[in-house]
Amino acid sequence: MNEIKKIAFVIPSLSAGGMERVMSEIIKYISNTHQEIECHLVLYGKTRDIFYDVPQNVKIYKPSFLFDEKRRLLMTIKTMKFIRKTVKQINPTAVLSFGEIWNNLVLLSLFWLNVPIYISDRNSPVASLGKLHDTLRVLLYPHATGIIVQTSQAAHFYNNTIKNNNIKVIGNPIREINNMDNIVRENVIVSVGRLITSKNFDHLINIFSRININHWKLLIVGDDSNKQENRKNLIKQIDNLGLNDKVFLFSTQKDLDSILLSARIFAFTSSSEGFPNVIGEAMSAGLPVIAYDCVAGPSEMIEEGKNGYLIPLFEDKIFEERLRYLMNNLDISETMGKNARESIKRFSVEKICEQYYNFILNEKTSPNKRLR
Repeated sequence: MNEIKKIAFVIPSLSAGGMERVMSEIIKYISNTHQEIECHLVLYGKTRDIFYDVPQNVKIYKPSFLFDEKRRLLMTIKTMKFIRKTVKQINPTAVLSFGEIWNNLVLLSLFWLNVPIYISDRNSPVASLGKLHDTLRVLLYPHATGIIVQTSQAAHFYNNTIKNNNIKVIGNPIREINNMDNIVRENVIVSVGRLITSKNFDHLINIFSRININHWKLLIVGDDSNKQENRKNLIKQIDNLGLNDKVFLFSTQKDLDSILLSARIFAFTSSSEGFPNVIGEAMSAGLPVIAYDCVAGPSEMIEEGKNGYLIPLFEDKIFEERLRYLMNNLDISETMGKNARESIKRFSVEKICEQYYNFILNEKTSPNKRLR
C-alpha cells in the first residue's frame, strides 16, 4: 500500500493578489488532477482572507486568535507557534511557502522540523526587503530544500547571492481565457494593478493624454494598497488633464475577463515586478502588450514586435510612439494579439502546475536536505 502524500501550502492569505492567485491555481490543479495527494492550506497572516475559490477537499487552517498590531512581537511569536504546530499536525510530504519576508517567518517557524520546505519569492528579485529581512534571507534560504524563482533573471540573482544548489525556474500559471467567439473589441487601452507608486499609472495617464486620439479610452483597474492612497491623486490628475470622459478608474474586478476581451491593447508601466500575471492574462485574451522592460517578468513573455513591445524603463517617449502606432494600426494590433494568445500557452495552468508538482514531490533530493 502506497504511503499517502500530503502537501502543506503555506501563505499569509488568499486575498485578491497575484501571489495568492498563483497559489490558488496550484492548489486547485494538484487537488483535482492528483487526487492521491492530500492538500492542506495554512493561512497565517493578519487577515487570512480567501478571495479565490478553494476545492472542498482541501483542508484549511487558520489561527484562532486575531492579530493585534499593538502587541506585534507577541502576535508574531504566536503566529510562528501556530505555523509549527499546524505543520507538525499535518506531517506533510512537502511544504510550499510563498512570499518574500513571509518565507523568512516560515523558515524560522519550522527550523529543525524534519520536513522538506520549498519556498518562492514573488516580487522583483533585486528589491530590498530591508536590512533585517535581506540578512535573514541570506542566512535562511540556503537551508530550504528548494527555491522556486519565476524568471531567469531571478535565478541569476539568487545563484549569486544565495548558497542553495536547488534553484528552479518556474513561471506563473496563466489561465486560458476562452470566450473568444463573437467578441466585440472597442477602442480601449486597459491596464491592471494595485494603485501603488511603482505601477506608475501617472506616467501612463500622461502618455495617453499626449497621444490624444479621438474615440479611445483608457481603463485602469485596481485599488489602493500598501497604505498608499494614490487613487485620489490619479483622480486629480485625470481632472486636471480634462480626461474625465476618456480615462476611468475601476476597482478590482473578480470578472476581469470581460474587460480584457472588450479592449484592444494592454499597457503596463510597472517598474518593479516578479512575474506580472496580468500581462499573461491580457495575452491570453488576445491583446498585444506594451510594457516597461522592468526586472523581472515582462521580458519572459513579450517578444519584441511579435506579440508586444518592451520599453526601456521610463522611456515614455518611446512608449508613446509604440502605443500610438498600435492605436493607428488596428490590423497590426490584432495580429500581435493573436500571436500573444498563442505564445502565452507555454505558461498554461497545466504545464506550470505540473512543474510545481514534479519539483516538490517527484524530483530526487538529498534526504539530508531538510531544514536544519
